[in-house]
Amino acid sequence: MSTFSSSKSATRVVSLGRPPRVDGAAVNPPIAMSSTFVGSGYVTAENRVYARFSNAAWEPLEDAIGQLEGSPTAGLAYASGLAAVSAVFDLVPGGGVLVIPTASYNGTIALARALSADGKLQLREVDPIDTEATIAAMDGADLFWIESPSNPLLEIAELPTLIAAAHDRGLLVAVDNTFSTPLRQQPLRVGADVVVHSATKFIAGHSDVILGLTVTKDPELRKTLHARRSLRGGIPGQFEAWLTLRGLRTLALRLDRSEESAGILARRLLDHKDIARVRYPGLPSDPNHQRAKDQLSGFGAIISIELEGGPQRADRFVEALELIVPATSLGGVESLAERRRRHPSEPDRVPESLVRLSIGIEDVDDVWEDITQALEASQAR
Repeated sequence: MSTFSSSKSATRVVSLGRPPRVDGAAVNPPIAMSSTFVGSGYVTAENRVYARFSNAAWEPLEDAIGQLEGSPTAGLAYASGLAAVSAVFDLVPGGGVLVIPTASYNGTIALARALSADGKLQLREVDPIDTEATIAAMDGADLFWIESPSNPLLEIAELPTLIAAAHDRGLLVAVDNTFSTPLRQQPLRVGADVVVHSATKFIAGHSDVILGLTVTKDPELRKTLHARRSLRGGIPGQFEAWLTLRGLRTLALRLDRSEESAGILARRLLDHKDIARVRYPGLPSDPNHQRAKDQLSGFGAIISIELEGGPQRADRFVEALELIVPATSLGGVESLAERRRRHPSEPDRVPESLVRLSIGIEDVDDVWEDITQALEASQAR
């Protein structure tokens, strides 16, 4: 096995999760297509018994994401990002209190509200940009959930301050790190208890996988999450895990390219007469810019724009795009655009005219040309 060690993320995404280096061995981990494993006698945590409990196909990915997030323990893979979210929400005791931003990813807030409506937990919705009000809502709660940057408003919370306040009050803290990836932010290093990823997005990176991940530094918390995943069956397929690890190999290249293009496009959009607002924390004029500079090592590849002319104009704009794909999701090699309020479950705080742009790895001038022609085409006639 190679003993080379690097702190550089571009190297680590390529080198982590590799099989032992011996003559004749495969460079990539194999896909273990088996539902069960040979063995008899007593079942222990060390035995590989059944593929719902442990699986060689997941473990290279889980090891890699754990190390990238700065954890001494491996991560855990799930059937989807929302399955990972659900697993963390399950840490709230029956009737306990979950504190969560109103403007969270719509699947996350919809699940939280459904659990509250069913009496499984109590819900306190907050605006995490209001740090004092968010801290006040933590009193007597059990879990604080936060996205930063948030989806799709790209708001940046005072993460270290909020995490410290939550721990002072005895709360667990979970951070959805999907937008930043561990290459731009590592919440465990500032005290978060659990990090969650929709690996469907940037980590897999090719719009061909549904998969979620959790990472924690706490071995006992990981044991709890693992036991519940095993019992409830929210596991990924072997091939999906392999594809996600393959996507991870190019994350540094993809994210660097997409982020560079996003910064260029955000600056151009800021001066366009048909754009009412550009949300991108890399812009010095953005109200989240200073927090982003303090907490992130890059501003990301997502831009949210609000168009003059309301939701009808925004819909016409998306329909007129020719290179950028009109589709939900984000983080793929292709640029995607979506008016987020087309989803009935999207939080009301999201403006009706907001279009989320996930910038891919295409030539930036081609992407800009498509945006400008679609803005022209979408004008009322």
